[in-house]
Amino acid sequence: MAIFCEFIDLIIPISNIDKVYEGGFEKYKSDFIRFFGKTEWHDEFLLRTGAMSPADIQYLVESWEARGLTGVTSADGQKKWKDFCVVESMFGGPTLPCDWIEFDRETRSVHYKGHPEGEIAGPGDRE
Repeated sequence: MAIFCEFIDLIIPISNIDKVYEGGFEKYKSDFIRFFGKTEWHDEFLLRTGAMSPADIQYLVESWEARGLTGVTSADGQKKWKDFCVVESMFGGPTLPCDWIEFDRETRSVHYKGHPEGEIAGPGDRE
C-alpha cells in the first residue's frame, strides 16, 4: 500500500513509532484518533502526518526527535533522513534523500521501499 502526500508531509515508519511511543502505534492511534482521516493516515508500514507551513512541520520534527527518533543524519558528507522523512510532494518529493521510501510524482504518494505500491491511503481513511 502507499500513502497520499499533500502540503508538507512527515512520513514515519510505524516500526519506529512502536520503538519510541509508549504503548506503540496502537496507543498513538487511540491518543490521536481525532486526526486520523483528516491530517493523518497510514498503511501497514508508514504513518503520514503533516502541516501547511515549514514552522509547523519543524514543530512535528522536533516533537518526534524529543521522543528519541533521529531526523537528519550524515553519511559520506551528505545529509539524509534517518528515522522519518519530510516530503514536499508539490516540489518533487523528499526534502533530503530517504533510503526507505519511494516517491511517485504522478500519484503524489510514497510507499515503503521493497514493497508494492498497491492502493493509496489518504484523507478520509480512518484505519
